[in-house]
Amino acid sequence: MNIEKNLTLEEISFQIILHAGNARSSAMEAIQVAKAKQFDVAADKMKEAENEINEAHHYQTKLLQREASGEGENPTVLLIHAQDHLMNSLTVKELAQEIIEIHQHNYEGENK
Repeated sequence: MNIEKNLTLEEISFQIILHAGNARSSAMEAIQVAKAKQFDVAADKMKEAENEINEAHHYQTKLLQREASGEGENPTVLLIHAQDHLMNSLTVKELAQEIIEIHQHNYEGENK
């Protein structure tokens, strides 16, 4: 991903919110399809979640690079909100993976 250097803090914050939100949604969808025993679809949804988190991380990294080069900006409430979304999506993705594994384990146990 090539993140333009001239993106504003606000634009980067919104990109983090966007991708983190997409990641959270994909992880929650993965749980729903796992409950329906569609484990291949759940795996695809989890890959989507991972890709979205990676996108959000790219934007976060851009901010860290700016900070390291002395071009950092004072954090805004919007940026803090974006970081909160990212951390929430990471937690949901990790929990979703555990829940999917439980559903899959139970399904496999029922079909022995």
